[in-house]
Amino acid sequence: MAMNSQLLAVVQHIESERGVSREIVLQAIEQAISQAARKNRDVTNDLRVVIDRKDLSLHVFDTLVASDEDTGPGFISIARATRANHGKPVAEGETIEIEMPASRLGRIAAQTSRQMIMQKIREAERTNTFSEYKDRVGDIVSGTVSAVSHRDIYVTVGKTEMILPGKERIPTEEFQVGDPIRAIILRVVSSDDKSAKGPSVVLSRASGKFVEALFRLEVSEIADGIVEIMGVSRDPGYRAKLAVRTSNENVDPVGACVGQRGSRVRAIVNELNGEKIDIVRWNDDIRQYVAQALAPAKLESIEVDPVLPNTVHVVAAADQYSLAIGKRGQNVRLTTKLTGWHVEIRKSMATASFEDQKAAAIKELAETFSVSTAVATQMADAGFLSVDGIVGEDEASFIAATGLDEVTAKGIYAAAQAVAKLMAGEEAVDA
Repeated sequence: MAMNSQLLAVVQHIESERGVSREIVLQAIEQAISQAARKNRDVTNDLRVVIDRKDLSLHVFDTLVASDEDTGPGFISIARATRANHGKPVAEGETIEIEMPASRLGRIAAQTSRQMIMQKIREAERTNTFSEYKDRVGDIVSGTVSAVSHRDIYVTVGKTEMILPGKERIPTEEFQVGDPIRAIILRVVSSDDKSAKGPSVVLSRASGKFVEALFRLEVSEIADGIVEIMGVSRDPGYRAKLAVRTSNENVDPVGACVGQRGSRVRAIVNELNGEKIDIVRWNDDIRQYVAQALAPAKLESIEVDPVLPNTVHVVAAADQYSLAIGKRGQNVRLTTKLTGWHVEIRKSMATASFEDQKAAAIKELAETFSVSTAVATQMADAGFLSVDGIVGEDEASFIAATGLDEVTAKGIYAAAQAVAKLMAGEEAVDA
């Protein structure tokens, strides 16, 4: 047969666009056509398809049994078998392989083979991808957003399509098709995993590993092993804590990560679209480590629980308590994840005067409910110094006692109930 220009075009396209070698493509086509053709009643299970590697011509061979009667599928008359054997005699019952016209495979076989070819090409592509990326888990790759499906993002890196699942995205980010994007290779799905669907390389921007990888790229001391990353905890899109240490007395590990005038950490914050990063000096003394992690809050004391394993009790002054806890408990929650120790914080009021306590309560009320100091002072003067105090009263009594306008008072009361419910939920999770 002459050069198959259509087949050549298909093979070249798959080679260039999908990165699958020509030999793998040709083998896939041969196997697919053979499997599809065997569904034709006029051929045997010994049918063999060969594509000439030089001119890409298609050749179909079937193995038949020589018979005097030529009784049907799978058999051939002795006379035809002898002619096919270049005139050499063929005995009855002897098998002979003959070439048959490809057109005899039929339209159904052709349609089926196309489906099988694409399936085998995808399998070959997945195998190639796995081989290329299985040793690159943890590396950062740069690509282009090729599609957005619900929260999942499809990313083209070179000739490989990868996926950034919705749960691995930073919640505050939005991407459009064509946008450049960087992410870490989270895992590579094995080519043997038949249940896997879609791209086999899974990316992440929400993982703590992504923050680690960014610091390795940006901070030469980390890349060279002078500074070691000891842990990362992260609330993606909002805040992260990174613990570092060094055995080199001449190197400040925190300063190395921050960079001159904050240049290094600023580059990483920009990549994470403004996510705040606390760089913490690691310490093998858990009390010192927790103190560093809870900074900038100033703490009165940190004690290791003598009974409960991996638990520390922290006491903070009234004016430092909110700072130590953080907004919606974020600071203490990230500290717990970073250190691996359960951190319990309580407020110290022993040394604070009544005025100091009231001032601290007013500040906390203003921050919690995003109200002015004047409104917070009005609540405090009415005896409402905390969220618990507000929700412990019914709405009508709260409005009457504070003297606030009804709209403002109802808004604060509803917010207090929501905060109390949220805090109760967090305590249940911690328990």
